[in-house]
Amino acid sequence: MESLVLGGGCFWCVEGALKGLRGVSEVIPGYSGGHVDDPTYEQVCGKRTGHAEVVRVSFDPEIIGRTTLLEVFFTCHDPTQLNRQGNDIGPQYRSAVFYADEGQKQDTESVIESLAEHFPSPIVTDVSPLANFFVAEDYHHDYFANNPTNPYCRVVTAPKIAKTRAKHALLYE
Repeated sequence: MESLVLGGGCFWCVEGALKGLRGVSEVIPGYSGGHVDDPTYEQVCGKRTGHAEVVRVSFDPEIIGRTTLLEVFFTCHDPTQLNRQGNDIGPQYRSAVFYADEGQKQDTESVIESLAEHFPSPIVTDVSPLANFFVAEDYHHDYFANNPTNPYCRVVTAPKIAKTRAKHALLYE
């Protein structure tokens, strides 16, 4: 098993888009990239901890390759928006890949390079070494699955998940 830590705006959206992929065993929402130990959601939303909302994706690379997983990730958010995703604004919503080793870094940079021509603006995804990962509060786990009628989930999360699943339908269980 391998894991990647990915930030693409609200972690509810990224978690929902990556769950159900063949080879993905776990998607855990959390916080990474900041300077405060064990931050709370409220602290991260206060924009003073330096953390991004992220998910830690555990997967079997024999079933879903790292580059394929990254391609799906780049479908579920707009990597050309700096410190935001739509109306979600702030550094906690930045597009980010926190890599654990040089192979993850190289694969991420390669995927970004291969996808760049498909976006109207430059990709601004932060590609940084993984220094920390803090698991988010329990109520964030499986948020979309547990709250499908939440207005944010209906208007923002559901369309992102639908778009991702439509584009990569063959990869889902």
